[in-house]
Amino acid sequence: MLKLLKKSGLACAALATLAIVSMPAHAGKTLDAIKARGQVICGVNVGLAGFSGADSNGVWTGLDVDVCKAIAAATLGDANKVKWVPLNAQQRFTALQSGEIDILSRNTTFSLSRDASLGLSITAVTYYDGQGFMVPAKSKVTSAKQLKGATVCVQSGTTTEKNLSDYSRANNLSLKPIVFEKQEAVNAAYFSGRCQAYTTDASGLASVRNKEARVPTDHIILPDLISKEPLGPMVRRGDDEWAAIAKWVIYGLVEAEEYGITQANVDAMQKDSKDPVVSRLTGSGEDIGKLLGLDKDWLVRSIKAVGNYGEIFERNVGPKTALALPRGANNQWNKGGQMYAYPLR
Repeated sequence: MLKLLKKSGLACAALATLAIVSMPAHAGKTLDAIKARGQVICGVNVGLAGFSGADSNGVWTGLDVDVCKAIAAATLGDANKVKWVPLNAQQRFTALQSGEIDILSRNTTFSLSRDASLGLSITAVTYYDGQGFMVPAKSKVTSAKQLKGATVCVQSGTTTEKNLSDYSRANNLSLKPIVFEKQEAVNAAYFSGRCQAYTTDASGLASVRNKEARVPTDHIILPDLISKEPLGPMVRRGDDEWAAIAKWVIYGLVEAEEYGITQANVDAMQKDSKDPVVSRLTGSGEDIGKLLGLDKDWLVRSIKAVGNYGEIFERNVGPKTALALPRGANNQWNKGGQMYAYPLR
């Protein structure tokens, strides 16, 4: 009898575990609020070419912008149902903490302190970057270690400022930071000749040079990278369901590229592909959307709206754009890069 009870108990436990594992997710309070208002509120940079910026008609484009569009398509069925909130470096975390925005998609570096002490959660990396330096070509400087004693323009409230201090001390360079609160002020100071160098993420330097320099070739970005800068969106802590949606939309776009699903062929792949992974991604097989509190076509809508990760990269910052950034570390893991999606299953 005792053995029978034990077996019965184990069987019940196994069934209970199976039920929990396969249980559809509750939408979560953030998604409920988003559906009620009919918009995702997305915090973005006030203007960083290739990552986020608005044209004269108020239309926002960029890699960080496309992430929010993909999330809106997945959750609301329409990539245009986004309210854009431009934020500077000092405003960005407060805006997310206070509930002014639902998600911060603004070239923000993931770090231990930001993950552990701000009441925020990191999602997934959308751009692997590193901090660099830009100098006037006429300076003849070819390495950051030639900048001993130089004045360097930098924005306050960023990991950039701290990295600059660390690098200066570690290499005995006695660099002299000239610190500004707003990026526009940093740009103006550097291009007016107030600083001998400008430091920020290498992608940001390429953006600033392309957008702000009268003659971009008059300025060079030094080859030295002095830090790791994994950039990606953040959400408020305390709503695991919303954090999961933001994270898995990004992973879905990365995995879509790996399996050849594009903006142009996603409908055909959904209809005709026999690959079990493609079937999961497109909702024609196993329904993984229900685990996120979404329907089976959530990722198809995202891909149709903005393309896969590779398409997003190439359209906004890739070699054929004005920024001309190589894929490099942002290539797929099986092509020598670091873009690696957790399995969508």
